[in-house]
Amino acid sequence: MDKQLYIRRVDACLERVASWLEGFDPDEVDFRTTDGVVRLEFPDGTGFVLNRQAGSNQVWYAAGARAWHYDWSEAKSAWVDDRDGHDLFENVARTISEKLDRQVPPPRAE
Repeated sequence: MDKQLYIRRVDACLERVASWLEGFDPDEVDFRTTDGVVRLEFPDGTGFVLNRQAGSNQVWYAAGARAWHYDWSEAKSAWVDDRDGHDLFENVARTISEKLDRQVPPPRAE
């Protein structure tokens, strides 16, 4: 994938997650963004990280002791795991749901 296209796609991904996180109570999950990174912080000190990996044209997501690498799929128009093909946004929602002990919907496109 062309680097400029990759940057546009990954930045849209990070912005989508950051916009979604704005809807949460900061006492439940807080977040901050820096260039190419969204850091989620929970009251117990646990942190999750979603970040751009330009060298591999991927998005990486770490939640606790687990980590996943996502590639862009033209066929699905989505970021999909490089091992089993699951959707990035579904996994973000799943891991946060587990952490908060309540179901949350995945980030949706605006």
